[in-house]
Amino acid sequence: MTNSEREEEWANLMRSAVAGDAQAYRNLLASMTPHLRSMARKRCDQYGFPSNEAEDVVQEVLLTIHLKRGSWDIDRPLGPWLSTIVRNKLIDFLRRRGRHVSIPIEDVAATLGMDDGPEISDRLDAEKILRSLKDPQRTIVQSISMEGASVRETAVRLNMTEVAVRVALHRALKALSAVYRSSHENN
Repeated sequence: MTNSEREEEWANLMRSAVAGDAQAYRNLLASMTPHLRSMARKRCDQYGFPSNEAEDVVQEVLLTIHLKRGSWDIDRPLGPWLSTIVRNKLIDFLRRRGRHVSIPIEDVAATLGMDDGPEISDRLDAEKILRSLKDPQRTIVQSISMEGASVRETAVRLNMTEVAVRVALHRALKALSAVYRSSHENN
């Protein structure tokens, strides 16, 4: 399968997922994850980090795809949207580990017209919805998604296994997604 064929397949799955097809969304993530993992490993190697750190980048990318999937314009290609997410999460990862990252303006010129940063109302929505979670799920989401900690760091801090943190994060995101959808259906 060529890259363009794969991108078109992913775009079709994403369109179905955005329309509410849960199976298409699972198929998209299953198909996409190995490629994201490979890309993250290459970048970790390129910047001198152990390739096992790549899993944290992959989890952050998957989390962002999950939370922002509704922001993707179904009439536009999926590749640039995904590339932007991967690039931004990789930059965040490198910065958290003390690396200064400089990206030429040409590399991001296509995304300058978009405002990916959360607005104040979005931030307040996020905080309100986050309060609907119980601990340790709320603490895990705050630690990983808002404070930028890795799964490993969060597990150590909460005296949990990494697997338990990932499971709790997944369940929390599912719960947050349901709360978010119901709050926006009522508006």
